[in-house]
Amino acid sequence: MKAFVAGATGQTGSRIVLECLKRKIPVRAMVRNLERGREMLPPEAELVTGDVLNPESLPNAIGDSTVILCATGARPSLDITAPYKVDFVGTKNLVDAAKAKGIEHFVLVTSLCVSQLFHPLNLFWLILLWKKQAEEYLSKSGLTYTIVRPGGLLNEDNQDRIVMSSADTLFEGRIPRPKVAQVCVEALFQPGARNKIVEVIAKTEAPEKTFEQLYASVT
Repeated sequence: MKAFVAGATGQTGSRIVLECLKRKIPVRAMVRNLERGREMLPPEAELVTGDVLNPESLPNAIGDSTVILCATGARPSLDITAPYKVDFVGTKNLVDAAKAKGIEHFVLVTSLCVSQLFHPLNLFWLILLWKKQAEEYLSKSGLTYTIVRPGGLLNEDNQDRIVMSSADTLFEGRIPRPKVAQVCVEALFQPGARNKIVEVIAKTEAPEKTFEQLYASVT
């Protein structure tokens, strides 16, 4: 297995890179700026340049990777087209490249509440709507996929336990980014994660479960 990570210098993507390396999975981390990538990512990661908005750059960037983990996302800005371009078109470009490459498993990070059109986050240029469109494109692509919808993201890890549920059943809650990274990387190893949408938060009082149990509980 060799993992290609899109959004590798983002706050969630960088943790996915670390989790892959922790699991001894070789990583190709796609960055737009090699210097910034070297500053943010460990030297064990193989850095490659590319951009999801430049589809011609993706085949070479993916290279000999066998799985893809995508944690791209539009950053807050005044560009009203950013969520459409990054969260939908960029993901679509990556899915198309993954199909051409015969990628074995595609893991996509989106968000809780993507199905709620009137959610406050859609005031940020319909960001949830475009994430939902990206999910649908991936799920219809024919690729083996796992879509991970995390709750509100915390930068620091904690001792809370992961709660995993099926699509459109969790509407609030928070989860540390390192736990999101664990959920994403573990999906590559769990047969029960294939072709599923999972929603994840973390709670102190949640029962402790293995990832096999968590993924098996989602229908």
